[in-house]
Amino acid sequence: MNNRPKGSAALWRIIAGAASLATLLLLFGFAYAVNDVLNPAAPAPAPGAPALDGQQPLLGSKEELKIVAIGDSLTKGTGDATGQGYVRRVVTGLAQKMDSQVKLVNNLAINGLRTEQLIDKLQHDTGMKYALKQADLILFTIGGNDLSKLAQTALRSDSANPDFGVEEIGKQLQDGLGRLDQVFKLVNEANPDAQIVYVGLYNPFYPIPELREGSLQVQKWNDEAYRLSFSYPHMKLVPVFDLFEDPGGTYLASDRFHPNGEGYAHIAERIVQMLH
Repeated sequence: MNNRPKGSAALWRIIAGAASLATLLLLFGFAYAVNDVLNPAAPAPAPGAPALDGQQPLLGSKEELKIVAIGDSLTKGTGDATGQGYVRRVVTGLAQKMDSQVKLVNNLAINGLRTEQLIDKLQHDTGMKYALKQADLILFTIGGNDLSKLAQTALRSDSANPDFGVEEIGKQLQDGLGRLDQVFKLVNEANPDAQIVYVGLYNPFYPIPELREGSLQVQKWNDEAYRLSFSYPHMKLVPVFDLFEDPGGTYLASDRFHPNGEGYAHIAERIVQMLH
């Protein structure tokens, strides 16, 4: 015979129902927390931060984008078996991203060109001046042959020039950067309205342990070039040195100095990402 009061049975039903409800709430909360970890919501933008959606590309909107390239063998595309180099890859990449016709007006790069030689061309070559005036985008590299010449002189210093030490290397580096400053000024004067992209230097000898410290001089060059570029509102420096700091020389051509096709592709990708 069951002597339990009727009120007691009702109480147990209430307790059981509450426990079930609590269990469901716990399971729901756990599932929500797991989903929040696996699929986090995008953080709210900080007050005053610019919106990423609709951000204007540096090149703006043009019916036709005209590109001119100048400089040394890196801009010429030496080392790339396909012949595209970074310049033609930039043309292709921008054409895919823009609603504009992208046209390479001219690639006037020359193998072995140094800063003093480019200065002379910017001052006296009427064909180069005319081409630059037509450009909406100017791409260029210069300085690699200056540092290469400096490195070769330093390597010969033990026998041919024993007085060529750290101080002389530093002086010649500063002289080269002074010429780079003049190059920047002349390119900007040739077309102050064009977007200008200077591709930074890298150390092609990084895979050789004895020459790896050359990266320090390359970085000094890039740091100063970055500072100089700030004087010109339409000039940008694209760094690429990290691509080539690989002991295996993955992105170097067979000459172990210039980029291979894959190396140029990565350079072009960085330029396109910055511009659009």
